Amino acid sequence: MTNKSVGIIGIGLMGHGIATNIQRHGWSIGFLEHDGNQPTENLTDNGAIAYQSLAQLAQASDIVILCVTGSPEVEKILTGAEGLLQHIREETVIIDCSTAIPASTIAMAALVENAGGKFIDAPMTRTPKEASVGRLNLIVGATPELFRQHLPLLETFAENIVHAGDVGSGHTLKLLHNYVSLGFSTVLAEATATAKKSGVDPAVFHDVLAKGGGSSVVLDRMEPFIVNGEVGNFAFTLANSAKDLGYYTQMCLDLNATATVAESINNTLEKQVDEGNGKAFVPQLINFL
Repeated sequence: MTNKSVGIIGIGLMGHGIATNIQRHGWSIGFLEHDGNQPTENLTDNGAIAYQSLAQLAQASDIVILCVTGSPEVEKILTGAEGLLQHIREETVIIDCSTAIPASTIAMAALVENAGGKFIDAPMTRTPKEASVGRLNLIVGATPELFRQHLPLLETFAENIVHAGDVGSGHTLKLLHNYVSLGFSTVLAEATATAKKSGVDPAVFHDVLAKGGGSSVVLDRMEPFIVNGEVGNFAFTLANSAKDLGYYTQMCLDLNATATVAESINNTLEKQVDEGNGKAFVPQLINFL
């Protein structure tokens, strides 16, 4: 499939790693010029084309990867006044690697298909560190045939790839994953803050959790901040955390599912955003609490 041209929208911390690894595996890539992009000289030096408009990118691309913040951005890119849907070629495949509300994903997929294209939702987990070396995790929603066809491309930038089911199931599982991960992180941050106020040594607190029921990937990621006050590799903002929890509670509302705990966690995160701490990283929630 390396004869297929790939257009990428969103060369941020995650998208830059995705673009770099796709290109490294021999694919021709282009990307949309945007003020929010990371430096792109390494991409253009290796032959990537910088497009000034969605129309230019769409007309030159067999596959378009979206790596943007969430549903509003995806919807605008696809359906805006000069959106992709007005310009995509027949059989163009849109791969949405953002975190999005499943109901929106399903609606956008239908619009893409009506325009003659195909849609895959492939949200990511892990961090920019893994993105840079092509070791992301992907949760993919697509038909089995479409998944098989595009697995070679996905494998250029991801280590663990799960086919979750039909379109929308990738974003559903991503929100479930982030609710558990960010939920655990918020609970741990609150407990750590309480431990500090009670005078418990942070290193001892961590050691007790690590040797008991608190042992987890989340604890490992939070350890540098708990023990040494360092963010470490957990460079995920409170603003993005609040956004993801908001998406999760919206999904629960759409499904008529219980979200009592999720709403409490979401309120905790949104409060920090309202107080101006949205750009801080998740481990720093400990200090704010």
